[in-house]
Amino acid sequence: MNSGKSNQVDSTRDHLNFYQAVDREKVYAAETNPCNHPFYPILQRFIEKWDLYDKKCLEIGSAKGIFQDMVQHYTGVDVAEHLSDYYHKKYVVISGAQLPFPDESFEGIFTYATHEHIPDLERALEEIVRVLKPGGVCLFAPAWHTRPWFAGGYQVRPLHDLTLKGKLIKTSIPLRDLTLVRWPKVILKRLLGLISFAFDERGGPRRLKYKKLKANYDVFWQSDSDACNSIDPFDAILWFRSRKFICHGYENLVKALFIRTLALQLQKPY
Repeated sequence: MNSGKSNQVDSTRDHLNFYQAVDREKVYAAETNPCNHPFYPILQRFIEKWDLYDKKCLEIGSAKGIFQDMVQHYTGVDVAEHLSDYYHKKYVVISGAQLPFPDESFEGIFTYATHEHIPDLERALEEIVRVLKPGGVCLFAPAWHTRPWFAGGYQVRPLHDLTLKGKLIKTSIPLRDLTLVRWPKVILKRLLGLISFAFDERGGPRRLKYKKLKANYDVFWQSDSDACNSIDPFDAILWFRSRKFICHGYENLVKALFIRTLALQLQKPY
């Protein structure tokens, strides 16, 4: 086994062990009322807009299934067996990016704050494409631009708990996180991506450009300490566009250069 494949296997194993053991009641996915969840109004509008209430829908990364009653024909997937206790509708345990469903199984897919945590991200996106019916829609809402310092919990840990390097990281975060510091680099990267996309648009599906992060599976310091990917929504749009998907609201890629949205509404071609 080569070192790259070995690292992928180790990462997937650590990922699964973490989500089997994490406390869902107090630490992770603690919310039980869908109306109090920040994703609820976005999801509700999505379901209404695309008339999905009586259609076959899949939630990827469904956690405790708090959205399961928002549609009639619901299936949730997640990686922890014990989560099945929270469901009265269909729940399927998965152990990786592959989804155990036939091609073109669902008319609607939604997913929130999940894909930044999936080690095999590209495969996970390919599975969305595969199981979605032609004309079907996906509400895709990972946590965009997860920061590399989340894993160390630098924003919540006191200075006296850190090494000199850690202190430097913590004190630099307010500057590094300023819009005026971050966004010129983001826009430049997007412009280069747009130029690249324009030249190879006829070349078929492209690979997703994203940043791999070292997830912390030992200590859950703060939200997204366990994130292993940092994804830019613009790169996600280019990836889906190269597979002929429509990204509603961002059909114009120049407009998409300035995207800062929570969720993408993606439609598979007929």
